[in-house]
Amino acid sequence: MITRPLELASRLRSPLPGFDGIFYVNVALLAFFFTLFGSRFVLSPGLEVVTGAEGGLRLPVAAGAAAGARPTDVTIAVNSARQILVADRGGLSWEQLRGWLAQRAQGRRDLRLLVLASASLPTEDLLRIRDLATEAGFSAVQIAAQPPEKKISDGR
Repeated sequence: MITRPLELASRLRSPLPGFDGIFYVNVALLAFFFTLFGSRFVLSPGLEVVTGAEGGLRLPVAAGAAAGARPTDVTIAVNSARQILVADRGGLSWEQLRGWLAQRAQGRRDLRLLVLASASLPTEDLLRIRDLATEAGFSAVQIAAQPPEKKISDGR
């Protein structure tokens, strides 16, 4: 750097010794935060339910399933064996579900319930869940569905 005409070198501070390790600390902290905030617990909090062929819960397929999606306050999952699963207590019976929903509602308005129901669950059980939720004070009940898989044409 050219500093002679204005004597800039005399006005510059010399670099402090010992700051070589700060770079590595910053890189380690960045890696830690990307790992932490990229985990499934931060990006998708809630009840994890295995879907597909390996799991016991296969969601129904409906065209436009994602179009009507709205945020929900409470989530339950019901599989084909009529087991009701909630995030904080595990499996519940029908009577326990009635109390659990009433405890969740507790005078709050505009609560929405998301039901992750197996595709083979009878409609009678879905209606029973809807009745229990309405009785507890939920304003809406949504049934989870997945959009149909898009077929990839092979160009023939």
